[in-house]
Amino acid sequence: MKKIIFLSTALLILIFFLGSCRSSAVVVRERPAPPYYVRPVPPRPGYIWVDGNWITSGPGYVYRQGYWVAPRPQHQRYVSGHWQHKKQGWVWKKGHW
Repeated sequence: MKKIIFLSTALLILIFFLGSCRSSAVVVRERPAPPYYVRPVPPRPGYIWVDGNWITSGPGYVYRQGYWVAPRPQHQRYVSGHWQHKKQGWVWKKGHW
């Protein structure tokens, strides 16, 4: 009996975990054009510019403008986001450290 309870509990946890891991990527037919804006002056010397990102909003994307961040440890480097072409359309891959 204990074995059945243990296995059913483990199975429920696994199902819950796998269900929460699904992708939140939104596919759009046409890649949006990047908006034009002037990069502001850095708040302090040494600050790092993080390019703008596209954020999912309903069935599409909205653009979030770039921003300055405080310097990071030397081994960290920011990789800008980019559009990736899929069979169904375009998907935005977020930038990351």
